[in-house]
Amino acid sequence: MIHIVFNEADKPVLNAAMEMDESFAAEIFQVKDDYAVGPLVNIFTAEGMDARKQWWQEVLTGGDFEIKPGAEEVDDTALVAQLKERLASNEEEFIWIWAAANKHDVSGYYWFMSQFKEYAGRIFILYLNNLPFFNEKGNIFYPEWLHTIPAKEFLKAKKLAREITLSEFEVEPDEWTRICNENKAVRLLEGGKKLIQQEVDFYDVELKKFITKDWQKASKIINQFLNKAKDTTGDAFLLWRLKAILSFGQYDMQGELKNMKDFEVKSKSAEPEMVAE
Repeated sequence: MIHIVFNEADKPVLNAAMEMDESFAAEIFQVKDDYAVGPLVNIFTAEGMDARKQWWQEVLTGGDFEIKPGAEEVDDTALVAQLKERLASNEEEFIWIWAAANKHDVSGYYWFMSQFKEYAGRIFILYLNNLPFFNEKGNIFYPEWLHTIPAKEFLKAKKLAREITLSEFEVEPDEWTRICNENKAVRLLEGGKKLIQQEVDFYDVELKKFITKDWQKASKIINQFLNKAKDTTGDAFLLWRLKAILSFGQYDMQGELKNMKDFEVKSKSAEPEMVAE
């Protein structure tokens, strides 16, 4: 058995659950890219993957998340190749894909499963969509992220594992291809596993609402957005968009336009009135 997750934070909780019940103990692999943002055209070709890599480089350069020389590179394609090799060499091997009802997990799910049609019957999905769980205080909640589910509740969740059907392997990769060909940069989960798309500046209007007349560090603006906005995304993407907003000169900025805590932003100061002599 192989477990697939889409967030680093999911791994410790799933590991803790497997320690409670060894019947589904297995190695965990993470799909690391965030396929809910960025270009997807020709994503399964070298050209498309290179275009996406260049886009991420643009987003991350000059900020908190800039990739340092020698740092490990995200290579989900290599992960897929590795897993296919394991499936091909062992006919008893199979994969469980864990996904919660959020755009990040669902986008990753489409990207991942679209490449495993030849292994239909050995790929399973545990999609925790609109399902109640108990939190640490014993209250019922509907998790948007796997890592918010207590480890003991994963023992209930594991019973949801089901084989991805042949029909799904026919329809869902086609749906992913349609999404990719729309050539938009932001994906949102509308319900179930239905993704809709928006342009790259989709979050800008809401992000601007947190810029006030007082100086605030970029980190505070972004954190307020993440805590209060209905639709959110990763802070690396938001930092990139905030810098894009500032490039139009509609807001005042001071400091070095680099990391979140290096610069401050506020609404444009009113121009002083001319006094007639």
